Amino acid sequence: MTTLVARRVQPPLWLVVLASSALWLVAWFLALPASIWLAFDVLGLEPGSQLGEAVAFFLYDVPKVLLLLTGIVTLVSFLRSFVSPERVRQALAGRNAVAGTAAAAGFGVITPFCSCSAVPLFIGFLEAGVPLGVTFAFLIASPMVNEVAIVLLWGLVGPQLTIAYMVAGLTVAIVAGLVIGRLGLERYVEDYVWKIRAGSAISEVPPTMQDRLRDAWRSTRDIVGRVWPYVIVGIGIGAFIHGFVPTELVVQIGGSGNPLAVPALVALGVPLYSNAAGTIPIVEALLGKGLPVGTALAFMMSITALSLPEMVILRKVMRPRLLAVFAGIVAAGIIVIGYLFNWLAA
Repeated sequence: MTTLVARRVQPPLWLVVLASSALWLVAWFLALPASIWLAFDVLGLEPGSQLGEAVAFFLYDVPKVLLLLTGIVTLVSFLRSFVSPERVRQALAGRNAVAGTAAAAGFGVITPFCSCSAVPLFIGFLEAGVPLGVTFAFLIASPMVNEVAIVLLWGLVGPQLTIAYMVAGLTVAIVAGLVIGRLGLERYVEDYVWKIRAGSAISEVPPTMQDRLRDAWRSTRDIVGRVWPYVIVGIGIGAFIHGFVPTELVVQIGGSGNPLAVPALVALGVPLYSNAAGTIPIVEALLGKGLPVGTALAFMMSITALSLPEMVILRKVMRPRLLAVFAGIVAAGIIVIGYLFNWLAA
């Protein structure tokens, strides 16, 4: 008797990638109209109302951030499999501390990664033997200053403010990287990160394309599965601020008459999530309402470099003490930059 064994037919790899990419794009472009439809048609909230705008913001940002997180972490994890750790080590780790940190920050400017890519990039840099401080310089500069933000900012507010923002962002990234590098905080990186680095040197057989994609997707599922509840909480806080904290109040808090305006707006920007390009229209509106330039720049930097979702994502690879040191040093640098530009513009 012949036994027929049904075998599961695997679709071609290119078809899986193409279908997944198409579904991702469809979900991305439907996120905004779907959030408006759910908030104002299904739930019946009033457009322009505080509750309506907060709910619409939440319904849009949750899928947007999770889609970004899924797509970019998958892409970065996949691309990282092609990068030789030795090549990265030679490019960055072989320099002295100042040159390596400045090079990493400069590399971050021309590499438009958002905070969603923080975990695979962090692992990739340490896997390549790049010092911790140099790694942080890249992680700060990449979401804060990139070519997309520079072009948009130049067109909206002119060259002077754009150059000032670039210089300020690079300064924060380089100084923070140098300080973190001198503190010797490697012991506060999660143990499994060092195990990944040790294990990467064992295998000398180049992975197949299928292996690369499978490993990238496995990494994405692990990261997204761990952080999505916290990302939703962070977006919920940001949605409340978006709907119930008007720009007039932001300007009032951040006005020149308040000596604590800069740290107040830095703290206010942390729960909000956006990339540098997304914050530019907000900053333009705040500048038009009279917000001092240094305070506006500090607010923009806090959203891009200290966002709560990014802190949640980074918690996966570093312990609370290192995360607190990182956030504290970057926040201090941003606050100093804010006061300095307010003083120069006075």
